[in-house]
Amino acid sequence: MRELTTEEHKQFNEIFENLGASLDVPESRYDELVSSYQAVGKFLGDESSPLAPYKPEIQPQGSFLLGTMITPVNENDDLDIDLVCELMEKHPDWTAENLKAKVGERLKVSERYKKLLDEEGRRCWTLLYRKNSENASDKYHLDILPCVNNEKTRLREQYFSVSVGQVDKLALRITDRELSNYKYETDSSKWLKSNPFGYAKWFEDRCSVLTRRTVLFSEAKVGNVPAYKEKKSPLQRVVQILKRHRDLMFNGDENKPISIIITTLAARAYNKETDVLDALVNVVNSMERYIEREPNTGLCIVRNPVNPDENFADKWVETPQKQLNFFAWLKQVNQDVEQIIEKRGGLQLIAESMNKPFGRDVVQRTFSAIADNQRKNRDNNVLRATITGALGTIGTVVKAHTFHGDE
Repeated sequence: MRELTTEEHKQFNEIFENLGASLDVPESRYDELVSSYQAVGKFLGDESSPLAPYKPEIQPQGSFLLGTMITPVNENDDLDIDLVCELMEKHPDWTAENLKAKVGERLKVSERYKKLLDEEGRRCWTLLYRKNSENASDKYHLDILPCVNNEKTRLREQYFSVSVGQVDKLALRITDRELSNYKYETDSSKWLKSNPFGYAKWFEDRCSVLTRRTVLFSEAKVGNVPAYKEKKSPLQRVVQILKRHRDLMFNGDENKPISIIITTLAARAYNKETDVLDALVNVVNSMERYIEREPNTGLCIVRNPVNPDENFADKWVETPQKQLNFFAWLKQVNQDVEQIIEKRGGLQLIAESMNKPFGRDVVQRTFSAIADNQRKNRDNNVLRATITGALGTIGTVVKAHTFHGDE
């Protein structure tokens, strides 16, 4: 990969920064999602609910919590919001099956939620919003995972007091109907353990840059109202960009690389770079190093950082195509990023080189945002160009770019 001048580096960093921002869910939609899951939580915990004595709360998890959620690429896909229904305790006679059934029964009491409720899943109850809408972008669904918090302290309270080395305190016991004790075990400490909030704590720590701690999760982030953040860390933007590339490359293929593997490897490879460009280049070149190999069998292992016994790549054994697809994707994203950065001849050609790997609509939004920023800077007499044509802060004032014609 060629060495960039300072001005070229600034230009490409701005491009990738805006690419990540163009993948964000709009704030209005974000607020709608929060409002929807808050309403579900209020209904589950209402004093008339049989769950009320156990103080249920709905909490976001997954990409919604990590700040790495992106808009769907496939017009038939809807936004998928992962949530937990956290109970502080349960009836002593309830099994995991009982708890899951109680949550489902409560949802069915509501005519509204009964109509939205999908068939029971392995672990979750799913509410499908606007499933009959002709506009696919209107659709979204909430995956609600019933669970018990055995620590007796709210996750949103514990989250900010524990260190990365104490994340086991954030673990939950969840319902999973494929477990052998699902129907008979009443001791929730023996149910399947999951730690999405411990993972979020680890990811937050990986996002921090040098000695400056980047606060990703405000005190509202775990709990009542997750704060909408337009400014994100380099690692968050890199994960969004990688997920978008994956979605374009596989377009609905069920054997596509899964997000948790991409997120984990990217976070491990991230070396505290302070801008998106440097972070992206390093991550795509370094991710593979963090896939372990079992010495005798060659089995690929992508360890859960908060539960080292869990291998996120365990499905690669039973479905080898998943492994093949992951390495094919990793090779392709590396090539595509390099080709974009190697591109010369102006922003128009750079934009064209990004259309296939990231999608024309997203690329158009990216360069429109850059053009808007340029116009604002021009109004303030700060936009200039060097003799190489790269955007910078020295040289002569340049004309507005529309990104539709020749440079």
